[in-house]
Amino acid sequence: MTDKPDPVDKPALLHREESTTPDLVKLGQRLTDAINARDFDAVISFYAPDAVFDQPTFGVFEGRAAIRSFIEDWFGAYDEIETEVEERRDLGHGLALVVYVQRGRLRGSTRWVHARVAFVNAWVDGLIQRTTLYLDIDKARAAAERLAEERG
Repeated sequence: MTDKPDPVDKPALLHREESTTPDLVKLGQRLTDAINARDFDAVISFYAPDAVFDQPTFGVFEGRAAIRSFIEDWFGAYDEIETEVEERRDLGHGLALVVYVQRGRLRGSTRWVHARVAFVNAWVDGLIQRTTLYLDIDKARAAAERLAEERG
């Protein structure tokens, strides 16, 4: 009998790295679920404390408190709102692209409005460091791919 450790007890380094790499598609789905549930505590828990949310129409929001306030205000403008994922991609190097179609009925209105937008999320250690919203989906894809190449 030998005193060599069983290789199962000491997984290869590659396996450890794979197991600690966050699955951005799964994280993104959990974020979408929280958005649709209007669970703002859960939504903001996906963001790093010093995260930046860049929304071209309304400005740049820095930190969890500012991001949460913006998201609550956005959803508060609607009596009903739903967010559907049209496309979600993990581009590697901590970058994810998600295209949302959002439908909602503004407060006091009977009409529904909709928007199709893209978010490029830069993740670090399982938290979003920066979100950039794009109204032009093709520009979002190009920006996300460029950032992934720069990080690679």
